[in-house]
Amino acid sequence: MTDYGHDLLFGSFITPTSAAPDRVVALTRASEAAGLDLATFQDHPYQPAFLDTWTLLSYVAARTERIRLSPNVANVPLRPPAVLARAAASLDLLSGGRVELGLGAGGFWGPIEAMGGPRLSPGQSVDALSEAIDIIRGIWDTSTRERLVVDGAHHRLDGAKRGPAPAHDIGLWIGAYKPRMLRLTGRKGDGWLPSLAYLKSLQQITDANATIDEAATAAGREPRAVRRLLNIGGRLSSQRTERLLVGPPAQWAEQLAALVLEYGISGFILGGDDPAALATFGQEIAPAVRAVVAAERA
Repeated sequence: MTDYGHDLLFGSFITPTSAAPDRVVALTRASEAAGLDLATFQDHPYQPAFLDTWTLLSYVAARTERIRLSPNVANVPLRPPAVLARAAASLDLLSGGRVELGLGAGGFWGPIEAMGGPRLSPGQSVDALSEAIDIIRGIWDTSTRERLVVDGAHHRLDGAKRGPAPAHDIGLWIGAYKPRMLRLTGRKGDGWLPSLAYLKSLQQITDANATIDEAATAAGREPRAVRRLLNIGGRLSSQRTERLLVGPPAQWAEQLAALVLEYGISGFILGGDDPAALATFGQEIAPAVRAVVAAERA
């Protein structure tokens, strides 16, 4: 059993459809009304069917009051890290500390290159993301007035001014599946953010946790410093089944609690654009999961 003891987060993963911007905003507000902690949006700047994610985050921050917001995950090859750092810190200040930052190394290299980004090999993309994380943290570090210099193979700063600092310690949650990215998550990330649909089995979570923990320990960090989150999907129904997240709310709550207590997951982000499902997730499932986990931890 692996329970890292983190507080639990429940969120939504909303499609940023440019053809229905009012619906995207309404789903974000519905997420907040349902009591969810987090609303997130995929980031594909080369996709004209989607709203620009950072513009959307800024807009919905002004249309909500409590819910936290994050890209899921930011397309770092098309988001210069120093600019991304300042944008995230600025929005965090404007929203009262409600921004988290999911980060991705990129993957759709044809569209990325078409938008003016670099085409990187898998290894290069991991190195580039590692450099980007250093730059983001360096921009946020206002404890020193020393100009920031980064001479990386993919990202360079030559004496950039630091700041602003965000309103709170923004989490850097890394979308990772393969060993090099998992090791990077352990060394430098605040969270691991995969999607359940891309995992072959729950054993892959256990194996990934071990890789992250080993890398964190080797870097002088506590494995618990890395929160484990999971993008999930499923189907709510009235009948119990043997399938994961296909059944009534009580079954979902039992299965998600098991993922917390046995696999270390502490954040669940529900994909889909059904306001009724979001309401059930926030008002019925999340409280039930919290109750089970609190009882087991006690």
